[in-house]
Amino acid sequence: MKAFRCGDVVPGCARAFTGTEDDILAQVAQHAQHDHGLAEIPAELVVQVRGAMVPA
Repeated sequence: MKAFRCGDVVPGCARAFTGTEDDILAQVAQHAQHDHGLAEIPAELVVQVRGAMVPA
C-alpha cells in the first residue's frame, strides 16, 4: 500500500489517496479532472505523483 497527498504536488490541495500505485494514479486522474480542471493528465504530472508516493 502507498499513500499520496495532492498538496505535495499542487500546493493548497488537501486531498489524500491510499492504495496500490495503480489505484492511486486512477484516483488522482479523476481528482485532477474534476477538482483541478485538467482535461488530460500530463506525463510530467504522473512522474511527480509517483515520486511523491510514500509507503502507507
